[in-house]
Amino acid sequence: MKIQEIELFQVDIPPIPAIAKYMPKIFDLTLCRVITDEGLIGLGEAHGFPPDFEEAKQRLIGSDPLSIDPFTEEDPFECALLDIAGQAAGLPLHRFFGKQVRDRVPVSYWSRPMEPEETAAEAEVGARLGFTNHKLKARPWNVVETVRLMKEAVGSDYSVGLDPNQNFGEVHVAARLAHKLEPFGTVHNFENPVLKTHYEWFRLLREKTFIPIALHAQSSTMVVNALKMECIDYVNLSGSALEIRDAAAVAAAADVPCWVQLGGLCMGVKAAYSVHLQSTIPNATLPCDELPFVRVTDVLQEGLGLKDGHFTVPEGPGLGVTLNMEVVEKYRVG
Repeated sequence: MKIQEIELFQVDIPPIPAIAKYMPKIFDLTLCRVITDEGLIGLGEAHGFPPDFEEAKQRLIGSDPLSIDPFTEEDPFECALLDIAGQAAGLPLHRFFGKQVRDRVPVSYWSRPMEPEETAAEAEVGARLGFTNHKLKARPWNVVETVRLMKEAVGSDYSVGLDPNQNFGEVHVAARLAHKLEPFGTVHNFENPVLKTHYEWFRLLREKTFIPIALHAQSSTMVVNALKMECIDYVNLSGSALEIRDAAAVAAAADVPCWVQLGGLCMGVKAAYSVHLQSTIPNATLPCDELPFVRVTDVLQEGLGLKDGHFTVPEGPGLGVTLNMEVVEKYRVG
């Protein structure tokens, strides 16, 4: 088998109206189709633009995709090569990561910083769609009112993960906000509430509140350092698929649950890859941050179901998903 052709598509699908008001454009992503001379087509997705991947594209064309270690390639090619390998073997992609421990993966609804009333309205949308957790890009000046109105709108069974992107400032500010938020009983976690380079601040805040403290980590080293400081309850994991697996194993050794953000504001191809990965990580029990639904449409035609706040893990060979080329062409740039 040889790689006959590689197609790269720069795609810009606009966000849903509630997001677009504050974020008119998310960012462009590149999709790829790695086409073999035996008719197998591997799909991949990555941040960036097609010229960023041209050198790797030219290097891969003519190669046997099954002779390449996919984990030595960056996305979009890592995923595409695994997709081809899975199809060739007749196995779903998650089999390459280990034993499957779940066939559904929980996911959070998501909002940008906006006015409290608008966020509460978005919580109603999320609840109607079956989500039970809402990740909120929180800001200190309106987070208390926002959480109050969200609880009024959708009740106490709809939890809120607060991600202020380190904007709660110093420990005393974050602690004061925590004490105001605790009575609502709906705050699921504080993610990176203070500077993530200051693990001692995380530890001090953890001592002052019963709201779980989460670190957004990009490596197993970050997880190790945070665990040594006894400063986290949860961890959000980003990085490559193998980096996430390694970091999750470190967290699991300390009985720390995690969630995964392999793509974040991605489209369905990257989300499907992440869901396969998460289905094999025992302690990835918390709602993930893969968010293809915050765009007005997605590039997948079939394969990745989303129902009641859970992605269904595809069971077809490889990624087990199909591109909707009409959508790709409609939103293609250049």
